Amino acid sequence: MGAILLDNVGATTLPFKELYLAIAPHRFHFLKNILEGYDGMVVLSSIDGKKGLVRLRYPDHFEKIIFDLLWALVPQISRF
Repeated sequence: MGAILLDNVGATTLPFKELYLAIAPHRFHFLKNILEGYDGMVVLSSIDGKKGLVRLRYPDHFEKIIFDLLWALVPQISRF
């Protein structure tokens, strides 16, 4: 777990979590556009593009929303 420093709040930091997923490799940009369309909610990074391994980094307070979105997107991003 790390922390995100918010400049406009002074020295306040928000903890963030990391989640690793295996998705259909050709759906990376689709997922990135959906998740990063919510400003400041999540950052999606590719770990291994050929295998579809990705990392999501997000503040704790967005966890439920992110999991709800991912659950709804399973049919579009699943490797199977």
